[in-house]
Amino acid sequence: MNDSKKIFKVRVTPHAKQNKVVSDNGILRVYTTTAPEKGHANGAVVELLSNYFGIAKSQITITKGLTSRDKVVVIE
Repeated sequence: MNDSKKIFKVRVTPHAKQNKVVSDNGILRVYTTTAPEKGHANGAVVELLSNYFGIAKSQITITKGLTSRDKVVVIE
């Protein structure tokens, strides 16, 4: 069984012109067109990261920063 987890620092920009993920010096920058209201932006971040890494959304967990632009994400 492989219990390796990857931890990433993520900087989120809501209300962006387009949805995209950019790697910048060890930090993932996630741009989402979604507004940061009622957790919608967090859901968009998880979806964009799942597409970026080619994994299921259930493998991604936001462990810190649920109400902040700076987040810590764990990928299992």
